[in-house]
Amino acid sequence: MIKLLYTSLPVAAFFWILIGLPTIPSAAQDSAAKDIVTDSLSREIIGPDLAIAEVKDFCSARVPRMPVVDSLDAWQEHAARIRHDVLDKVIYRGEAVTWRDAATKVEWLDTIAGGEGYRIKKLRYEALPGLWIPALLYEPDNLTQPTAAVMNVNGHEPAGKATPYKQLRCINQAKRGMLALNVEWLGMGQLRIDEFMHYRMNQLDLCGTSGLAPFYLSMKRGLDVLLSHPLADPTRVAVAGLSGGGWQTIIISSLDTRVTLANPVAGYSSFLTRAHNYSDLGDSEQTPCDLATVADYTHLTALRAPRPTLLTYNIEDNCCFASPHALPPLLQAARPIFSIHGKASHLHSHVNHDPGTHNFDADNRQALYRMFAEYFYPADDNFPIHDIPCDAEVKTADTLAVEIPADNLNFQTLATKLSHDLPRHAEIPRSKQPFSTWRAEKLKRLASIVNSHPYDVVPTLSGESKQDGINARFWKLRLGETWTVPAVELSPATVTRTAIVVADGGRRQTLELVQPLLATGTRVVAVDPFYIGESKIKTLDFLFALLVSAVGERPVGLQASQLGAVARWLSIDRQLGPVTLVADGNRTGLAALVATALEGEAIESLELHNSLGSLKQVIERNDSVNVNPELFCFGLLHDFDIKQLAALSASRPVHFVTPDARVRLELSGLTPLYTMLGKPFDPLAP
Repeated sequence: MIKLLYTSLPVAAFFWILIGLPTIPSAAQDSAAKDIVTDSLSREIIGPDLAIAEVKDFCSARVPRMPVVDSLDAWQEHAARIRHDVLDKVIYRGEAVTWRDAATKVEWLDTIAGGEGYRIKKLRYEALPGLWIPALLYEPDNLTQPTAAVMNVNGHEPAGKATPYKQLRCINQAKRGMLALNVEWLGMGQLRIDEFMHYRMNQLDLCGTSGLAPFYLSMKRGLDVLLSHPLADPTRVAVAGLSGGGWQTIIISSLDTRVTLANPVAGYSSFLTRAHNYSDLGDSEQTPCDLATVADYTHLTALRAPRPTLLTYNIEDNCCFASPHALPPLLQAARPIFSIHGKASHLHSHVNHDPGTHNFDADNRQALYRMFAEYFYPADDNFPIHDIPCDAEVKTADTLAVEIPADNLNFQTLATKLSHDLPRHAEIPRSKQPFSTWRAEKLKRLASIVNSHPYDVVPTLSGESKQDGINARFWKLRLGETWTVPAVELSPATVTRTAIVVADGGRRQTLELVQPLLATGTRVVAVDPFYIGESKIKTLDFLFALLVSAVGERPVGLQASQLGAVARWLSIDRQLGPVTLVADGNRTGLAALVATALEGEAIESLELHNSLGSLKQVIERNDSVNVNPELFCFGLLHDFDIKQLAALSASRPVHFVTPDARVRLELSGLTPLYTMLGKPFDPLAP
């Protein structure tokens, strides 16, 4: 039975009134118990450090380690598998396969004067159909022979391709007779719009298409453009960039073997390093969903072998990836692989001391020029390894602007297009046997998508108190060998049923739900599952949620698994009978829907407050993963929307208590299902 309740009464009490339990007590009685309940819900149980310690251990245990290989053949076999798996299992998922196979479209526009010895050609190219990348080609004058070509990428610089230090690098390359391509990065420069904010790429993940794909294809198409130049020497192709540009450098140069020389600057570290150095955790693209199921950044560094590679880091980096902690694990992983190739000398490192902060300034640029001299121009004793002065040739962003279409696609518009026909196979059968078959198949699929876990619970009572008829017990619930979930159990003098309560704001924010339940004789167990309330990671919490997804887990799956485990503990282990699950908020509401569908008998009913009506609202609102990480479960919308998730629990009451007409609209289509099952579908009028 599904009900949509619209009411001005205390929301948590409304359902219980409907089913005939006593009404809530007077305001005076309620006030007398309020302080006791508030104090109990606010009591610290697991402390401030346990949640982050557990998630670090959880993620670190799942990061793949470098293989021990004793021959070149063994490594090459391993390397081929890594490249294949990263491309096919991480990047080219969903619609990205179609994007990959599209032709590279390039439009050459104006040519403007550069400085002595070069000109600047403006162009735009499609990273994927409808998403254009503005770029600049610094082309030396009077080229007659094949020459080295460099793709220059940048990080989180608001000015993007017009950033002065990036211009200086491109100008210096052109003055050395090299082709220098300066590409814009998604979310920066001319593409610096809210819809390209990197934490919104996960809208594509929700639809089952890799949010990493637009980033990778932007780089791949950039190489296509660069190498299409008739005088680009395919044996001398480099990529270099700082910070996010360093990340781009290692991603494209490890996976695309056309890149013969790479110089990532302060752009990445191992996932194992990041778990203990929070400054390194990185944005969505740097911690993409499922990457750490097949490779760590140590593997990507080793994939560079035997091609010349310069790892540049800064000694006192004031942003991220400081050399003392970031560089050694990468060198330790990659050196044996370069040695197996007989090219140990091709792996270089440079630590910048002046200024030593986050930079790609003169010292770091000159380290790159030395690489060019050694590997691209070994016979040229006069190849300059110092900056050629050209500050006067740096141009304004307006001068370097490249026209791009007004309807250029972005993360939100891409996700909107993808979500239009989702979920796939959304029809819910209207006869019993087909519905039973559909439900069984869909439950297996849901368990796979969220990666659910059948946790056992080992409870530890950490305290108990009793006052004014309310008995409070404080539990540390050990789930499996991984998680500790804090729970507050509140029991009135007479108990008639049991409810688990969870809310986006944590159990401290559940007073308005808990008090009416206690007043109607309900034992309440208020829990804070992963990432919620006391279990919320206190430092850069959403970045650890990204890391959880990178190692193949799903935050909503962990939450749902934990809620299911608590329900079994109460219902089966303690023999308290099936429980009601009450959730307040978009995030915990989704986890509760998943838990109820997957758990079965231990949860007898579900009450949702302020739930989403559709997962498409996440895209319509232009949500970002740094605010609601649970809502971006990879591929969930591809197979399920809220309606399908609710239908999976059709044998039990599911109540939506909400002022949102969108919920009513989306769920009204379930009427035929409940009619077929002989269940009432009785939404109340507003």
